[in-house]
Amino acid sequence: MPRSRLNGALRSHLQPAHRRVAGLLPPAARRRYLYLAGQGRLPRLRSPQTFTEKVSWRILRDRRPELAWTCDKLAMKDHAHRLRDEAGVLVPETLWAGDDLAAVAGRVFDRPWVLKPNHRSGLVRFGAASDVVDAATVAATRDWLRDDQNALLGEWAYSRARKLFLLEEAVGGGEPLDDYKFLVFDGEVAAVQVDRGRFTSEQTRCYYTPAWERIAVELVVPSGPPVEAPANLAAMLRAAEVLGRSFDFMRVDLYTTGDEVWFGELTPYPSGGCMRYEPRAFDAWLGAHWTLPASAR
Repeated sequence: MPRSRLNGALRSHLQPAHRRVAGLLPPAARRRYLYLAGQGRLPRLRSPQTFTEKVSWRILRDRRPELAWTCDKLAMKDHAHRLRDEAGVLVPETLWAGDDLAAVAGRVFDRPWVLKPNHRSGLVRFGAASDVVDAATVAATRDWLRDDQNALLGEWAYSRARKLFLLEEAVGGGEPLDDYKFLVFDGEVAAVQVDRGRFTSEQTRCYYTPAWERIAVELVVPSGPPVEAPANLAAMLRAAEVLGRSFDFMRVDLYTTGDEVWFGELTPYPSGGCMRYEPRAFDAWLGAHWTLPASAR
């Protein structure tokens, strides 16, 4: 049977009482409330300084066309395909996409696969090459297309994404891989977030500079032991910079399998701008790298 894991750090941190109250508020008040619930203080949205304040500002204010598609996973893959030669990345093959998962029920694919919603984050099911999309999988994912990630957090680009199921090949043949998440500002990587054991109860997270110096910081997930720099770090940095260079900020998620660099996804709103970095100085340091676009103000 396919395995299912939900990365619910944000959902569990924002307790049901917070979610109920937030759902009753207009967008600007809701954003302040969610930020207060996660950070313990109100955001400076008129003059944002920290990274999380600027993420919150983007959520409320930035409606530029160049951001509209960045939460649509199929559109992200199109972006990576266009730049794959220059970026030196491989893009996972889309095995099927559609709005009725029952259409592929009973189908066996010739490789390990991953099932996710095209318009949401944190939901995923894994299958081996011998696994089929069975009735249990169809039932367990029935609500995936009913919810809109924009509804609570106000993340506008999610509201523009097509509500579809996306089934694609699993990078690395389905073996657990580290997630490398590059924080890219105007085409330059400021920091790298490395997640190990994602979608498991043993998940850890570390941060590094592009020179692979450890940064002492935590965000929701506990820090783990040091992670060795990937052998193709220079190629991964190059890929992240090419894929993220057209944005004032974008988190570019990549994987590596030996010498190969694989595209994961783009993330314009990391942690919904609500989660607290420890120490807070990292939030300020990261925010200093981000020059918000005057055209969106």
